[in-house]
Amino acid sequence: MRRKTSLVLLALAVFFAALSPLLRWYAFPRLAKIPANQYQDMVLEAKDATLLDYGSMTAKKVSKITIVQTLKGNVEASEKIEKTAGKDVVVWDGLSYVVGPDGKMVSKIPERYIFDAHTQDPVHATGEMVDGDPVKRAGIEFKWPFLTEKRDYVYFDAQARTSAPIHYMGTRNFRGLDVYYFEQTIPWTKVPFPKTMPVQGITPASLAKTGTTRWYTTVRRFWVEPVTGAPVYGEELHKEELRGGTLLGGRDKVTVFAGDVKMREDYIRHTVDLVESNRTLVLLMTSYLPWGFLVLGVLLLALSLWLEARDRRPAPTRVDEPEPVTA
Repeated sequence: MRRKTSLVLLALAVFFAALSPLLRWYAFPRLAKIPANQYQDMVLEAKDATLLDYGSMTAKKVSKITIVQTLKGNVEASEKIEKTAGKDVVVWDGLSYVVGPDGKMVSKIPERYIFDAHTQDPVHATGEMVDGDPVKRAGIEFKWPFLTEKRDYVYFDAQARTSAPIHYMGTRNFRGLDVYYFEQTIPWTKVPFPKTMPVQGITPASLAKTGTTRWYTTVRRFWVEPVTGAPVYGEELHKEELRGGTLLGGRDKVTVFAGDVKMREDYIRHTVDLVESNRTLVLLMTSYLPWGFLVLGVLLLALSLWLEARDRRPAPTRVDEPEPVTA
């Protein structure tokens, strides 16, 4: 009986020991992915910022500028691209909508971001764009890969329509989470005018005729939870200028926007809570279950060997006592 039990335990030990690396290195890369129908929004604010008054073409201080960013998964588009891409694809239709302190629109820039659902690498397909301009992204945008590494990444800048390194600057603690801090600096770069301008009648084409150009620089900072690859906080030291041309009335340049853009507090709390719950799910597949199965396999193997050893132990020799002799 003990022999059969030890064989069953040995089989279970082999099963769980083999399941441990399979779950971590085979199942996890295939199961961990961004859902195609995901929707998320984010509100950022720049307090005590500088904003251009197009009526007088002068820069003025304002109490607050609000940026609402939305990312909506386009399931129909992702399924269409998957047929030719041969992989799980996510299509995010994004919108960055900027409003001034009076609630009026300052700018709005739509995006379509197409990427691999598992690795977050860009997937190039028809429709990939920023503000209606076709682009071909290199590197990541919005989200880091699962199990983010302590290294530099390439990050796409939607304003400049180019990619540049974003540097790993160390590990920090943010609201109780150990996070990786990344920073990217985009030097002064000539960028296109938004297709939708805040003043009716002003278009990129009409501005181009004046010879005035738009320039932009930013210092981009992200605090990224490494297990999920999700930023829990971000901010930008953002500056835009108009330079040259007849529109400025002889001036060399004028500030369009300048401010320290930060996530609003209620969205920080919501993001941290969401990332903490998702972090547990990822750790379950990458750490808790693989290590648990490995330890269970070792314990079952030890128990199997112990039972086998007991079964093979020789039985004690029986010595019969001599019968008493009577006279």
